[in-house]
Amino acid sequence: MSKFELVEKVVIVPEKPTPYKRIFLSNIDLTLVVYQDSASFFDPPSCEMSFYEIYSKLFSALSKMLVHYGFMAGRLVPSSEDNLRFEIDCNDAGIVVAAARTDRKLSEFGVISAPNPELRELIVFLVDEGEEETELKDKPLASLQLTQFGCGSLALASHYNHCILDGLAVRDFEANLAALTCGDDFIIIPNPNRIPLRSRIPPKISHPHYEYSKSTDIVNLFTVRGTSGTNARHSMTENQVHVLHLSMQNIASLKKKALKDSNLKNSTTFHVVAAKIWKARSIATKMPEDKVSTMLFPVDARKRVVPELPDGFAGNALVPGYARATVRELMELEDAYHIRKVQEGIERLNDEYIKSGIDWLEVNKGVPCREDSFSLVAWWRLGLEEQHFAWGRLKCATPLAVKPGLVILLPGPQDQGGLSICLDLPDDQMQEFSRIMLEV
Repeated sequence: MSKFELVEKVVIVPEKPTPYKRIFLSNIDLTLVVYQDSASFFDPPSCEMSFYEIYSKLFSALSKMLVHYGFMAGRLVPSSEDNLRFEIDCNDAGIVVAAARTDRKLSEFGVISAPNPELRELIVFLVDEGEEETELKDKPLASLQLTQFGCGSLALASHYNHCILDGLAVRDFEANLAALTCGDDFIIIPNPNRIPLRSRIPPKISHPHYEYSKSTDIVNLFTVRGTSGTNARHSMTENQVHVLHLSMQNIASLKKKALKDSNLKNSTTFHVVAAKIWKARSIATKMPEDKVSTMLFPVDARKRVVPELPDGFAGNALVPGYARATVRELMELEDAYHIRKVQEGIERLNDEYIKSGIDWLEVNKGVPCREDSFSLVAWWRLGLEEQHFAWGRLKCATPLAVKPGLVILLPGPQDQGGLSICLDLPDDQMQEFSRIMLEV
């Protein structure tokens, strides 16, 4: 355990008061009332900036940010219309931001381009003991910790409630934050209005929705929970997070084989890699051959719904696409079959299907599918590494944990390219997963 020194910890509120209001949360938001942790890393600043100057710029930029992102400074409360739902009370209560130092060099923390237990210390001043018992109405929706390492490198870690922003909205948030630290203006003004994603009256379920499951008394993200400790904690054994690197050559070989064996057209890296992960994980986890394996993957609905969501939509609009087949089909049929299933999972998400899914959640108070399933998140496609802050260009970003039932695709190490597949499996299953992934 390395020693981290807390330099300053403050509650930041909007630079000027924001209009008081409550923000409706969609059924998509309500499946994601759970805290997420990630970190962005920077080389030592090339300019002559003290750490005090750096974190002062961050604090000032965030105060300006919250004028337009006022909902992030609010708190979750039961809805005034339906007390079994959450909504955001925009009360300007603020976000928590910490500045910290450690004598250790960043290189001593191991791999930073993928989840790594040592990196959890980057939120050490954000997550308090007893936090699981904190009532959500008292808990900030977002917290940030800026850490300076002994070598001068920096890390900006975040601990935020996923119900407020999806990955694309986080990318917009970071682009705006980067611009404001440099003294520039907002790049895109956020629009947190989720009313366009409200369920229809009456609900109209026009499709089967294998991407969702009915919630249970044990795990129910949809209805109001009293404390943050009960919102999405599973009684699942956590294993070591493993990382498998797929080189550019590995990916090219997978694509070449898929195209050679079929009439597939327009197969992207995601289609091919996702299909292979689906097959490899389903077999490696020893699912019975007659079981149906379901892989979920977020798909952006912003331009798929009618009318389209506005530019700058700041909420959750990534809906689960799915591919499903029996394990026997995954074992015996050609890769092209699995790839086509992934493509169909994206293609079916038109306006009516997405709205039918929102209505299904309204009627069934459901959650993303939990039976014989896992979720694949293509983090590498977010492009978080494009931001340039006052103290330098972001060099890589990574989630700080991979929960059971989740597979994350990250950019490969900077000097190698390709993709890193991060997942939580026992060692013996990971060996089998790797074997299947690397065979062509």
